[in-house]
Amino acid sequence: MAHKVKGWYNREADFLEVTLADRLGYMRPTANDTLMERVDERGDIIGFSILAVSRLATEKPLEAELAANGQSSGR
Repeated sequence: MAHKVKGWYNREADFLEVTLADRLGYMRPTANDTLMERVDERGDIIGFSILAVSRLATEKPLEAELAANGQSSGR
């Protein structure tokens, strides 16, 4: 089964948002201050956002785990 992924980049804010599902949700912080996860009311991951995306080109890659129900980690 294929899943549709949508992404938006705001150059002025240097912000990328990716949605994995078209459901209502809210942003939740992760262990990495540049990464936020979007979760639905059950805590399932339905997307994520990355701040300061342009830094990824000059610094080490962003690595993070997105997990349901507040189990995220990142570095």
